[in-house]
Amino acid sequence: MAKTWPSVLWIVRHGQSAGNVARDLANKQGAHRIGLTSRDVDVPLSYLGREQAASLGRWFARREERPEVLLSSPYVRARQTAEIFRAHGGSEPDERICLDERLREKEFGVLDGLTTHGIAHFEPQQAEFRKLLGKFYHRPPGGESWCDVIFRLRSLLDTISLHYGGRRVLICAHQVVVLCLRYVIEGLSEETILAIDREGDVSNCGVTEYRFDPAGGKDGGLVLAAYNVTAPMDEEHTPVTAAPDAMVAARG
Repeated sequence: MAKTWPSVLWIVRHGQSAGNVARDLANKQGAHRIGLTSRDVDVPLSYLGREQAASLGRWFARREERPEVLLSSPYVRARQTAEIFRAHGGSEPDERICLDERLREKEFGVLDGLTTHGIAHFEPQQAEFRKLLGKFYHRPPGGESWCDVIFRLRSLLDTISLHYGGRRVLICAHQVVVLCLRYVIEGLSEETILAIDREGDVSNCGVTEYRFDPAGGKDGGLVLAAYNVTAPMDEEHTPVTAAPDAMVAARG
């Protein structure tokens, strides 16, 4: 049976988190570990991250199209972004936020909470494995590779196709998730998606947009309309931030 895609799919990275701020400080100090005591799943938004999420909601409130379906990673920083987005008019105020664990951050395993200096100090073997295998295939003990993330996102897209065909859907997740969704939806190669990644980090609350095109493949498909748009923050002069995710300073 042919897939029935959403009419519009927006993919948004969460706002700046307290982990992003702590990581920047750890790198500046040359520390081995990021100064956080909570689990990665529990890291909240920073004050600026909350402002970014509010700007995102107000930006969508000014548009003709708003999402009819809200999907979010269960991680606190993503969930808070979706909640603040909704509270500032990004969607109907009673729109349910559907949490889906397949949208969670890439799991870093033994590298969790380590800066680049920390990885070289505590896990030199993993640093060498990563150089050998590349970030796309390297899976640290207890963690995930990009391929592992892609595997669960293929399942997620099947669910979206089954339940949300023809509707406007917004996903709130994480940097690696945004990139891996691009890989799956656009049928990109490892080389292409890593080249996109090298061009720069996905901005906090940056918007990536796909629209259904009947001519996009045999049965139609999602076609990229915009990538990493920061207009929601730019229009309100809210500072734009773009940095690796919270719990590991060596980019996933």
